[in-house]
Amino acid sequence: MNFKKMYPILFLFLSFNFYGQSEKFKEKREQIKAMKVAFLTTELDLTPSEAEKFWPIYNTFDDKQFELRHQKMKGYYKRMQNDELDKLSEKDASLLLNQIEDSEEDLFNLRKKFVTSLKEILPSTKIIKLKKAEEDFNRKLLQQYKDKGLKK
Repeated sequence: MNFKKMYPILFLFLSFNFYGQSEKFKEKREQIKAMKVAFLTTELDLTPSEAEKFWPIYNTFDDKQFELRHQKMKGYYKRMQNDELDKLSEKDASLLLNQIEDSEEDLFNLRKKFVTSLKEILPSTKIIKLKKAEEDFNRKLLQQYKDKGLKK
């Protein structure tokens, strides 16, 4: 998998770690989600009929994806950020690697199921536009955080 494509996703994941499970985190997540909905709505130009069917499927997918990334994988990345990484035995590192691979496979399967569901309600061109719009949104969000960091 190309790291450049994963960078915005990893950044989002890491940025969420700093907020913990506090109220501030939930507010930030809701703000980002609202920005994403507005961005995708504009980019996809869904008909009312498409939107009615699309958003419940997308929201379910997005929630499951968030859960996988932030609940399951959180522990893995936490262990990789600490000094524990140098202390891992080969056996523990192999086990951790297998767990990460399993989680990534779960994410892949979730996305595959999501696209299959979308094919029933959207033309393929809009599904491709969705993929591009998600990547564009992640890049835009990353740029906003970079810009915000530079102003401090």
